[in-house]
Amino acid sequence: MNPPITQLLAAAEGKTLEFKRDLSSPRNILKTLVAFANSAGGQLLIGIDDDRKVVGVERPLDDEERLCNLIADSISPHLVPNVEIVTHEDKSVLVVETFPSSSRPHYLKNEGHEKGVYVRLGSSNRQASPELIAELRRSTSGVAFDEQPMPALSINDLNIDAAQRMFGPEHTLTEEALLTLRLLVREQGRLVPTKGAILLFGKNREQYFPDAWVQCGRFVGTDKARIFDHTEIHSHLPSCVEEIMDFLKKHAMRAADFSGVQRKDVWSIPLLILREAIVNALVHADYSHQGAPIRVAFFDDRIEIENPGILVPGMTVEAMKRGVSNLRNRVIARVFRELRLIEQWGSGVSRIFREAQEQGLPEPSIEEIGLHLRFTVYFAHPMTAETAVTTGHPKESGDDTTNGVESESRLESRLESRLESRLESRLESALAARVVLLLIEQPAGKAQLAQMLGQKTVSGTLHRQIKSLLEQQFIEMTLPEKPNSRLQQYRLTPQGRALVAEMKGD
Repeated sequence: MNPPITQLLAAAEGKTLEFKRDLSSPRNILKTLVAFANSAGGQLLIGIDDDRKVVGVERPLDDEERLCNLIADSISPHLVPNVEIVTHEDKSVLVVETFPSSSRPHYLKNEGHEKGVYVRLGSSNRQASPELIAELRRSTSGVAFDEQPMPALSINDLNIDAAQRMFGPEHTLTEEALLTLRLLVREQGRLVPTKGAILLFGKNREQYFPDAWVQCGRFVGTDKARIFDHTEIHSHLPSCVEEIMDFLKKHAMRAADFSGVQRKDVWSIPLLILREAIVNALVHADYSHQGAPIRVAFFDDRIEIENPGILVPGMTVEAMKRGVSNLRNRVIARVFRELRLIEQWGSGVSRIFREAQEQGLPEPSIEEIGLHLRFTVYFAHPMTAETAVTTGHPKESGDDTTNGVESESRLESRLESRLESRLESRLESALAARVVLLLIEQPAGKAQLAQMLGQKTVSGTLHRQIKSLLEQQFIEMTLPEKPNSRLQQYRLTPQGRALVAEMKGD
């Protein structure tokens, strides 16, 4: 067997591993095999007691035959796991290996195809809901949830203008482009939007998907007993990324680092990691699931990002860490990639764990909680939820340095935060305000601005804010005759500098 039985015995029970003492409770064994087949596969060892001691089975050949007969008589569609008798410490153990099935959903015949379907959540088996059963069927047919058409709707139910602003002038959303992105599909001679299109750019998204929004909260301490601040985000999904990040930054600590050639902001929370986790939640959420929105909870010691939907069939946390990707929402993922909100499918989670290790942070955790997936990012040092009245940002505690940044920079950071808040109220965008602040000292290109903002690449939102600032004549190109030049940079106009001076003087 691979892995060997000694390695299996050293592992904890979980999504793909379970131990049983004997065949005295065949129903629980059958439920486990059904759940394994409907989820990511797994191995069941019979002959192991609750203390992980190998007790073996008394009649291995008879028990093997009995188990195979139970499986054949009790599970539908027909399931054929690999059953082996393995000797360990002179005792016989039945090792039953079940693989992810292409015939799912499997169910227990005596419970029926509606109530007898089970999936694996952690180390337990859970009865599948109708929505989850539908996803199991979709996963075998190769049709993603958000690729399904909505024949009762038309292109008029999409906010194409908002979508075009996000994509920018370099990507015109013609009818052909909308078909290529699978935002539109042909259905009975008509062009109709897909579920992904409505989720991304629908004018009345929550009429059809009532839980497709984001709830953010800042809590006092390390539990949800006291809430300090909260907000609800109902924007188009691509815009949610920056709005969630803005909420997190609002309650994070920031200082200025002048140790290098250029001034750099140092944040008390890992922005790059959090951004990846937020994008992952928005792209992989199960929007067919009803009952709760995406939730972002900011505690003193961690941030939890929770989205509806468990791991897609065939996927495990270990596979996610290795960069394996199995998309639940292909349309949403494709649009996020075109908007440069994600770089490469499947790379986000592995990059999160790599970044956490490089930054010396505790390893993030991924858990299936009920019918939700929770991604937890831990801080290197806890922080409090108390806010400074003059800045709207939490006060810093401890001695006079943070990550090696000198305390003299804190006053400037507070003054800049106040200026940023005033600019945001005038420009109606926190990101636009930060772009203006970054351009006060010297010109910068889009890629440089993205890096200073803590982004891996130039996002669609940054493209839009730069375009808006250009249209309002607060910034200008350094090479206006070559707008698409790779050397293109942006600088404040006299009007932009006058705006900054006005905000400073308030």
